[in-house]
Amino acid sequence: MTFDIGLVLAILGVTLILFVHGRLRMEVVGLMVLGTLALTGLVTPSEALSGFSNPAVVTVWAVFILGGALSRTGVANIIGRQVLRLSGQGEVRLLVVIMLITGVLSAFMNNVGVAALLLPVVVDIARSRGIPPSRLLMPLAYSSLLGGLTTQIGTPPNILVSDALRDYGLEPFKLFDFTPIGLAILFGGIAMMVLVGRHLLPSRDLIKPLSGSQTSLNQLYGLEDQWFTVRLPQQALLDGKTLAQSRLGAAVGLHVYAILNRSILAPKAETQLQSGDQLLVQGDSQRLLDLRHQPPWQQLDQRPQLEQLTSPQVQLVQVSLSADSGLAGQKLFEINFRRRCGGNVLAIVRDGAPLHTDLQNVALTPEDTLLVQGPKDQLSALDGDFVVSEVEHLDVFGIQEDLFTLQIPAGSPLSDVTLAEARLGDAFGLTVLGIVRGEDVYLMPEPEDRLLENDQLLVQCKAEDLTVLAGLSELEIDQQLPTTQMLESEDVGLVEAVLSPRTSLAGKTLRQIHFREKYGLNVLGIWHEGEAYRTQLRDRVLRFGDTLLLHGPRQQINILGEEPDFLVLAKEAQETPRLNKAPLSVLIMAGVLLPVLMGWLPISIAVVVGATLMVLFGCLTMDEAYRSIEWQAVFLIASMLPLGIAMQKTGAANFLAENVVGLVGGGGPLAVMAGLFLITSLATQIIPTAALVVLMAPIALNTASALGISPYSLMMVVAMAASASFMSPVSHPANILVMGPGGYRFVDYTKQGFLLTLMVFILVMILVPVFWPLHP
Repeated sequence: MTFDIGLVLAILGVTLILFVHGRLRMEVVGLMVLGTLALTGLVTPSEALSGFSNPAVVTVWAVFILGGALSRTGVANIIGRQVLRLSGQGEVRLLVVIMLITGVLSAFMNNVGVAALLLPVVVDIARSRGIPPSRLLMPLAYSSLLGGLTTQIGTPPNILVSDALRDYGLEPFKLFDFTPIGLAILFGGIAMMVLVGRHLLPSRDLIKPLSGSQTSLNQLYGLEDQWFTVRLPQQALLDGKTLAQSRLGAAVGLHVYAILNRSILAPKAETQLQSGDQLLVQGDSQRLLDLRHQPPWQQLDQRPQLEQLTSPQVQLVQVSLSADSGLAGQKLFEINFRRRCGGNVLAIVRDGAPLHTDLQNVALTPEDTLLVQGPKDQLSALDGDFVVSEVEHLDVFGIQEDLFTLQIPAGSPLSDVTLAEARLGDAFGLTVLGIVRGEDVYLMPEPEDRLLENDQLLVQCKAEDLTVLAGLSELEIDQQLPTTQMLESEDVGLVEAVLSPRTSLAGKTLRQIHFREKYGLNVLGIWHEGEAYRTQLRDRVLRFGDTLLLHGPRQQINILGEEPDFLVLAKEAQETPRLNKAPLSVLIMAGVLLPVLMGWLPISIAVVVGATLMVLFGCLTMDEAYRSIEWQAVFLIASMLPLGIAMQKTGAANFLAENVVGLVGGGGPLAVMAGLFLITSLATQIIPTAALVVLMAPIALNTASALGISPYSLMMVVAMAASASFMSPVSHPANILVMGPGGYRFVDYTKQGFLLTLMVFILVMILVPVFWPLHP
């Protein structure tokens, strides 16, 4: 083994570890590989960047646009709905039709796109026929993968193995060279699912129980501990306050889904409460009971004096934006003012009027003057974005009336908890400016500082915020489980939504994206990797594949259906397709395939021309074309291709091939085929398929050369095995997409995926030698 081979193998090993670990995005890992190969001299700069102009990469992104155009013009939707309507009522017949139509569409469209397109259709038809969606959605995902095997453009691995053959100086696979084996595998997969697999599918429906019995609803969500009703007494302190002002959600974690006595479903944050209202809420009733039994604080008569808020180390200053500051228009929470400046913003004066509430969400302007309490040394060292000066007229800020002293009594739930755990700011809008403990005063306490009994808190808040606590303690609890009549009406409904394959919201929380404020919908629960979550949803990080159970006005649900980040699983909420462009998009697609089939144009040129025509003739806009492309896959392939070049140049591919030959070569060509299939199919469960093909193609080609086996047979094995991503939900985006709506768990994929992978293995071992003889 040479040094260069060892270096390439080391880079390969680290790359695989990073892929498996999953902490870094896979395209970032690919770019790291590209940079490392160039910096170490294993490839030239031009070779390092060659992937971005590689015909395979160009073909991949252009095919994404073609598929997006067929989707946007409603072609796939029309075909899917019309065929499914003819499928009858039986589950078996419906399953066969779904898998067939999905497989056919996936032969010419991106398989994730097909799965996303047909997902609402299948859910809608399943529920209309009384079939749990979980009986059909996994077959939908698997058939989208199987259908991609049938043509060269059906899936990126097929495109990549064809391009690898061309780079090796061989004739690449043609458009329909994959079809005989791919169709056999597709039909084999359908037969396996009908005869065996469907008996292993779970029967789960995340929404259907809401229209059924209360018992099934409780079993699915555990709502006997989460749903109940509360009543406001006559002459309630919360009378006239809005839901937002009542702090029912922030203070005690209660989400209001209906005001039953006034027949108001999905009330808005600005809906005013009235004495005697009966609220249907979700949350932990014990928190409300504890609040009634033991208030967290007692309000003292004496107010803090401004002198108490300063010390030799802590001062009050005026802060404004400098003339050349780039922070104008940004909010305090966006610039992380507390951590950056070390201070509390007590007030903002704008146009001569002081602002005291919700300061973290105020967008700063150059004319604003901020009253800040902070450490003297840190405030004096502020950067050029701020101008700090002494307070000229403190009364201008008008904060004296917003200062209060609260004492923590014995038995308070705030005793022996940190400020961060107490969440006084989020729950009650209180800003703790200092803690008086005996003779000592601790100004600007840190989030990790612990509160103790008899502590006096110097706080800033609005006087009405303190009355909220008394108002909440008045609420009367009445255990009552929800029924469909309580939650749904002609104007208000329940619906599931999943993050779309090309969402930009993965990794963010509902709070960060301001979901409730932006869309006007309540999230009742989130189904994530086989488990339903019902509490602390606003701070739960969203992941691709999560299903959100939403409740709210149907008009808002329809608006959400137009958002590219969400896929709403309701027919009426789907974006209206450009049906008038459907014949044209089909004609353009046929115009792409014909010259490729006749050998007049390379496929990379044909698909680029076709994608351009789709945009020129209005089948989709350029913005929609950009959204249709899975940029993650494009960057991954382009950045990983130089690793294949390095493996070939340094002899690392030949070195690995010799080890493969040494391991299974003695068993003959069939043993080599079996070994390659098993290695590739197992690796594809944890490694992105495109990256895996880039790594396996040089090994397969060198193995074929060493043993005198036809490279076409081994490359066909690699292509089929790389797409056998069945045994894990994370092995392919199509699997993740249906996990939430189907209510699937990891083990559901393992059982089905093992059988399907075994079927593909058997058919590949039988059919590849027939259509692609092992010896040239």
